[in-house]
Amino acid sequence: MPYPAQIHPGAVAVPTTPAAPTESGPEPLDRLPGRQPDAAELAGTAARRAGDLLAPPAPVRLGDVVPAPEQMLPDPTADFTLPPDAVIRVSPAGRDVAEQLAEWLRPATGFPLPVADTTEADGLLVLTLSDAAPGAGASPASGGLGDEGYRLDVTGTGVRITAATAAGLFHGAKTLRQLLPAAIDSATPVAERWAVPGGTIVDRPRFPYRGAMLDVARHFFPVEDVLRVVDHLARYKLNHLHLHLTDDQGWRIAVDSWPRLAEIGGATEVGGGPGGCYTQADYRRIVAYAARRHVTVVPEIDLPGHTNAALVAYPELAPGKVPPPPYTGTEVGFSYVDPADERTYAFVADVVGEVAALTPGPWLHLGGDEAFKVPADTYRAFVERAQTLVAATGKTVVGWHQLAPAGHVDGRVLQWWGTNGDDPETAEAVRRGARLILSPGNRVYLDMKYATDTPIGHDWAGLIDVHRAYDWDPGTHLTGVPAEAVLGVEAPLWTESVATLAEVEFMLFPRLPAVAELGWSPRSTHDWAGFRRRLAGHGPRWTAAGITFHPSPDVPWPAAPTVPTQTTRDTTADTH
Repeated sequence: MPYPAQIHPGAVAVPTTPAAPTESGPEPLDRLPGRQPDAAELAGTAARRAGDLLAPPAPVRLGDVVPAPEQMLPDPTADFTLPPDAVIRVSPAGRDVAEQLAEWLRPATGFPLPVADTTEADGLLVLTLSDAAPGAGASPASGGLGDEGYRLDVTGTGVRITAATAAGLFHGAKTLRQLLPAAIDSATPVAERWAVPGGTIVDRPRFPYRGAMLDVARHFFPVEDVLRVVDHLARYKLNHLHLHLTDDQGWRIAVDSWPRLAEIGGATEVGGGPGGCYTQADYRRIVAYAARRHVTVVPEIDLPGHTNAALVAYPELAPGKVPPPPYTGTEVGFSYVDPADERTYAFVADVVGEVAALTPGPWLHLGGDEAFKVPADTYRAFVERAQTLVAATGKTVVGWHQLAPAGHVDGRVLQWWGTNGDDPETAEAVRRGARLILSPGNRVYLDMKYATDTPIGHDWAGLIDVHRAYDWDPGTHLTGVPAEAVLGVEAPLWTESVATLAEVEFMLFPRLPAVAELGWSPRSTHDWAGFRRRLAGHGPRWTAAGITFHPSPDVPWPAAPTVPTQTTRDTTADTH
């Protein structure tokens, strides 16, 4: 299913005296550098304006974007209408982003939208990878756009997106798609005036890590489902997909040196279903698909607990060497690999080595939570040794915040999923050099129910409606942890009670965009009243794209969407 593309910020013609903003939203730009239009441009603008006077204004406002841009300057006199003969012109290094943009826009518009390489700035729709635009290549700290920022300019004569990197160009293209009418998400041609609101957006992310987690261990999801989740993340500028690949109920990644992990450990799931696993070719496909959309895959091999599926496949890894029965329930904390046996560390080295070799991204997640039956000193010694095995692969260790007491390794990242913002042990780990990904269970655990009558999900961390998912600040959430130690945010979706793609989407939407805005937008733009208004406009987009979502009463949807029947499932698990 196609989704919006994004483009890099760049210099564009701007009126000498910009019109005053006419809508609420992020802080407007004080000054926007630009050039004076020549006679040909003025003539083209006049002709286009004459046609626009016969049509209604753009149905989307510049301030309707989710996540909220850092800066914008609306110009209601400069709306642009995409014509049927439009050509996407792109600097050669940005061609893949331009091709994706064309793929996203062709189905609904029916326009051919050819992509042409160009080194010129002229054209109706121009994408430019350039460090020549003001601030394009500079770091955010110095006022530049950094690695993911972009500038988007819409005038009466065209649209230009400029950025210093392909990732920034991609994010700009996603913004452009949101500025088109909601019908742009249709898979078939729609009779529509494809108008874009005039003005300029200059944008960049607050945090470098913005992600979601999909638990494929409790219930297995085929490759196509995972790819669709990648598209959902990319739509809202989330840039990491954490895959929870192993747990008591199933082992989901093939490991050549330990083949029974997938063959036997992958044959179960919650409720007794058939399970499944990803071949290494499957996993490479997911990683490549995500990378094209500027999403980094973060694989998790959960250790030393949550390992029943591995112990069924290889009983020699179990304490006592007795094979446990396969497990298809939802309890936690009862399994662990034998930390006193050297074969366990050979197993860990082989598994993390193969997974690291398949994963181009910098991260490898070790899990580390809920190993309730492992004594504290033994647990700490196991984690410290496992961390060094991950570091030896060249990857950076990520783990749940239960890893905090273990010795620090360079670059280590702890993923905090608590519900109480006062956590001295995690704060101490930060003082020793750890960085944090924040995933508070009572704010962004997307397996929590929206309300008491939500047909699937848990409530051990509380009910999480859209307002609760949005109304917190990652930079100040944990006592004793400075904002600069926060790498970003991640919204986990555990799947004990979630078994289908429709159910995944129902739990993701509309909360996923709320988390995306926390990770991307400046804190100064966070405003619940404004966000819920902007979010409401995305309901028709999801409907057009065939995305299942919860019609939260928190949000003033323009029309009541149809919600597929959800199957009520056992939700007895207490935590992960």
